Amino acid sequence: MSIFRKKPIEAILKESGNKTVTPTMNTIDLILFGIAAIVGGGILVLTGVASSKAGPSVIFSFLIAGIACGLAALCYAEMASAVPSSGSTYTYTYLSMGEFVAHSIGWILIGGYVLTSATVANGWSKYFVSLLSGFGIDIPEQFTKLPADGGYGNIPALCVVLLMTFIVSKGTKSSKTTNNILAAVKIGIVVLFVVVGAFYVEPTNWTANFAPAGVEGVMLGATTVFFAYLGFDAISTSAEETINPQKSLPRAIIITILICTAFYVIVCLVLTGMIPYERLGIGNALAFALNEVGQTKVAGMISAGAVVGLMAGVLSFIYASVKITYTMARDGLLPKQLTKVNNKEIPSILTWGLGILTALLSGFLPLGQLAELANVASIISFAIVSYAIIVFRKSNPEAKRGFKVPAVPLIPIISIVLFLALLYSVTATTWLICLVWFVLGSIVYFTYSKNNSKLISKK
Repeated sequence: MSIFRKKPIEAILKESGNKTVTPTMNTIDLILFGIAAIVGGGILVLTGVASSKAGPSVIFSFLIAGIACGLAALCYAEMASAVPSSGSTYTYTYLSMGEFVAHSIGWILIGGYVLTSATVANGWSKYFVSLLSGFGIDIPEQFTKLPADGGYGNIPALCVVLLMTFIVSKGTKSSKTTNNILAAVKIGIVVLFVVVGAFYVEPTNWTANFAPAGVEGVMLGATTVFFAYLGFDAISTSAEETINPQKSLPRAIIITILICTAFYVIVCLVLTGMIPYERLGIGNALAFALNEVGQTKVAGMISAGAVVGLMAGVLSFIYASVKITYTMARDGLLPKQLTKVNNKEIPSILTWGLGILTALLSGFLPLGQLAELANVASIISFAIVSYAIIVFRKSNPEAKRGFKVPAVPLIPIISIVLFLALLYSVTATTWLICLVWFVLGSIVYFTYSKNNSKLISKK
């Protein structure tokens, strides 16, 4: 059937070779981009929440989630090295499973990246309000509460999204510089917390009740902290802005996952060693723990750094959503007008359209709902890429690869099983919203994309 027509790898490589932007990103830039996307709400917000559920054994929660994402990262690394396209999962699916599946995944990815950016912005708002409060500046509650709670919406979150959208609209070079600075700030926060907090670790906080909820608590923690790993896949959306993508992309994806997993485990060890786990179920656990041991100045620095650093996550995911949508439009699956670029080689109409949508979601949807929706979109995406690598190996055995996943199909299958297990706790409301979004995407495909696909004109 025509809806399962596949895009030839030759066409993808030709498009990648005919870049409309000048490559400026190297391996270090990509790693910082990945760290900026991953290290954010997870390490600054979810470490405390997960620790309160799993206790000190939360380190295994992060390891389990890290292993699942690490296996998917290997698959992403091979696909990115063989098919260096900004379309990421969408392009890999188009190549291996056909157009309708690719359109559906691309549609889900757009929603996922937008939701993740909105989620990080929502978390940023809490740190921002707290920081201002420390200086005696109190934002009226109605400007931070949702309309359902009697407020006007989360106005700080809405504003920071628009600010990051403006930066993205200024071009890749501007975004890269800003992103690298913000990523460095986040790394500095983590190092500062670990170095200072290590002096206040009480080993009895680990040994008294290491796994209070047993294996179930560890697994619940793994589901909770999965959001903390979202972002490594965004690296692959930078393929067309990357110098030597066949080598730089796989290196950056794998190194980023290893660095971030190490960050999470070390931070959780120090955090649960400083404060009994049952007191950590709050959104700013790192600053709270430092305040509890008398390091109020360092706690203030952590909060200030979080306000600056979390903006990098917002920027990274806005950038990724733009690249996916642009690639789909270039393929004829979304309106051609979305590919029009400004003098900075940025699709400004598309960038501002997605930015405004993200701002509205961050300002008017609750944090928990945003995070769960983003989780589902990413889990589906990761599982699809794990399956795509099996198909790709069979259909394109001669394709040039800068990296190869070992033990195929075993590793991709294990990855898929782990991701399916993580979907078990998703609520019915979230599944309903996802279904509505999928149906909307299908309507777009059958009414527009199917008849405007560039694959038709190439026949």
